Amino acid sequence: MGLFKSLKGDHPDTVGGEGSRQDSSGPPPSYQNYAAPPGPPPGRSGFSPPSYPPSYHAYHDWTVIEDTALLPPPPSLGHETSPSGNATLSDADRAHEWCRMRPLVKPHQPTLTQHDSVKNGEMALIKPREYQGTITTSSGATAPGSGDACLLSSLPCYFAAADSPLLTGKKKTIYFEVKAKSYGRGRGGDASSLALGYCAVPYPTWRMPGWERGSLAVHGDDGRRYVNDTWGGKDFTNAIKAGETVGLGMEFSIPDTPPQYGSSPAQTPSMKVEIFFTRNGTREAGWNLHEELDAQNDLGIDGLDGQFDLYAAIGLFGGVEFETNFQRHLWLWQPL
Repeated sequence: MGLFKSLKGDHPDTVGGEGSRQDSSGPPPSYQNYAAPPGPPPGRSGFSPPSYPPSYHAYHDWTVIEDTALLPPPPSLGHETSPSGNATLSDADRAHEWCRMRPLVKPHQPTLTQHDSVKNGEMALIKPREYQGTITTSSGATAPGSGDACLLSSLPCYFAAADSPLLTGKKKTIYFEVKAKSYGRGRGGDASSLALGYCAVPYPTWRMPGWERGSLAVHGDDGRRYVNDTWGGKDFTNAIKAGETVGLGMEFSIPDTPPQYGSSPAQTPSMKVEIFFTRNGTREAGWNLHEELDAQNDLGIDGLDGQFDLYAAIGLFGGVEFETNFQRHLWLWQPL
């Protein structure tokens, strides 16, 4: 009890003896008042407090999109495999290594005769080693059960050094048609079919167009489109039936939208490229080559954006009888 009393009990009113009472409201003894030194704190030369509210003139609200037309189309979802025709993994690995060892060739300046021949549709199909069957200048028939083979046109449909809108200032359209006359026995469990597309060269001709770098195509067995796509393609149209005439075109033009904010030259399209597909003379579907890509599955558009020569390509497997038309007056679809 004595201890608590000394701590919590009454305290004397004086310090230092009787008669020396002091006012406890002031500063403690030995305390002296000092004025703050003039100027800013050390290390803060020229410092002045910010004005309030702060200025927001340089702020951009990225949650607001003023014009969605400036954005590329959203990516289409791809597939890992095709529901109908799929090649072997060994064929794919061999093609990947083949492409790695053989870069795309640079564009060449066509002669006047070559350029006129393409304009007039005076081209033939080149028979690759893998092709099994008969072939003429513009038609052929593969043997039943044949494996994959890719036929290329004898000349490029698009000469980068002569047709590029960046050089001519004009839009360039390339197009050709293929008639699937009949389908015979397929390959293994797969039905026979064909594909039509475009390729930069060199291209591994035991692979369907659209499966390897520098190529795109629409495949007739599953109706999907393939762009440098070694997987299962993207949903696009219906399968191509026997008796139908289908066509594929590419339109190259100068971009009509400015580059996106913060984009690098590699990300900025050098040209606007639209692909379109026709069936029996009617324009049915299409896509923008520069659509937003799926970072996990898409392999890019190398070789297809107008910087390289592009050849017409026809892919075949199983027994297929077909006919190709490069001449404009024979097309079912006629441009306006």
